[in-house]
Amino acid sequence: MNTSLNNNFEEVERLLFLNSDNQIKPGLERIRNLLNNLNNPQNFFPSIHVVGTNGKGSTAAFLESIFRESGYKTGFYSSPHLESPAERLLINSHELDSQTWLKAVKIAINALHDDTQNKTSYFELLTAAAFLLACENNIEIGIIEAGLGGRLDATNLLNQVICSVITSISMDHMEYLGNTLESIASEKFAVIRKDKPAVYSGNNQSLIKLFRNFCDEKKTSGYVLGEDAQIKNINISITGNTFDFYSENLSLKNVHTSLIGSYQVNNAALALLAISRVKNLFPKISNQTILSGINNTAWKGRLEIISENPLTILDGGHNPDGVRNLVDSVKLLFQNKKIGIVYAVMKDKDYLSCLKILNEINPSFYATCVPDMKRSLKPQELLNTAQNFSWQNNISSFENPLDAVKTSQQQNDLTIICGSLYLIGMIRKNLSCSFDFA
Repeated sequence: MNTSLNNNFEEVERLLFLNSDNQIKPGLERIRNLLNNLNNPQNFFPSIHVVGTNGKGSTAAFLESIFRESGYKTGFYSSPHLESPAERLLINSHELDSQTWLKAVKIAINALHDDTQNKTSYFELLTAAAFLLACENNIEIGIIEAGLGGRLDATNLLNQVICSVITSISMDHMEYLGNTLESIASEKFAVIRKDKPAVYSGNNQSLIKLFRNFCDEKKTSGYVLGEDAQIKNINISITGNTFDFYSENLSLKNVHTSLIGSYQVNNAALALLAISRVKNLFPKISNQTILSGINNTAWKGRLEIISENPLTILDGGHNPDGVRNLVDSVKLLFQNKKIGIVYAVMKDKDYLSCLKILNEINPSFYATCVPDMKRSLKPQELLNTAQNFSWQNNISSFENPLDAVKTSQQQNDLTIICGSLYLIGMIRKNLSCSFDFA
């Protein structure tokens, strides 16, 4: 990467942190005032709003790819980034340069100081800048992923939502969203718009009735994967997944995902269910563009093979459901492999449950951390917790994640780096030059 560009993104980050306060509780009033001062750029493009606990990024990536393959100019907003803030907003799958971001962030900061309040959260400020850039680029459709929750998320101020997409829901961010599955789901279902369709993965049967109740309250139609759409003839392999999809408005055979992992079948099918409800608004969408869009979808850091020799995988699963998806896929795809897990985790995550699930694949375990991040659990503390389980071979701790990765690669057939998206971003940034990316 060009050094000047790198320095400018450092300036973008510096300004964002300088003018934000992440101790502020989630709320819409601050971001609403900020967007008003920016003349509400989020009002000028239609969007699909994607919320949920796991699978948001992949599902949104499938949707963006379908619209782009169909000839529409897309804006894809996601979080968090792995290596650079530029990843958070893609215009037709391309990152914007640092100068463009810097200009938008400065405009947002100036608009922030026009109000009586002088601070907002990092995510809210970044979202305002992203909406400004999406508007300036005259996108035809925005695929917008919520940051946290839904009801109080900055993205919930989108004005032209044509479909709400709710991916799988599980326990995470309880300090903000509540301590029960129902309260967490309610925060996410609250984004459903009046008279606009909503689709839900239906991953938890107990939440389907709640989803339909929210749809009834908003006087809109709700569609559930598994009830209103069917997936058949699933084939899972190291080169991707193939399945047939059947719904009222869309039926497709031999849908192929290049993204590997059994859970990507459900993510792709949920995207198809959403497309089935909005394709009448976008006449350039065809069965062929849908199929090519699904097949050509790329998404970093989710069961991503970054090296074939030595075989090395990155996965950003950081809660029990995400780790369960990872482990189930590894069992299917990498049988009879000697596996090493390089793992780092944030202190506030349910890492005990994650370790229990990871233990199912009998790996060696390499505890590490995300350097210079206070939230990251110290390697020795993580190792002490991991010792509650019986690991197949080695169990050790490393202050430097790169040392953990190299040791695992030397001792195992397959190295899986997981536990935190911050860890994934750090590994990608530091090892991309030395790995032969698949």
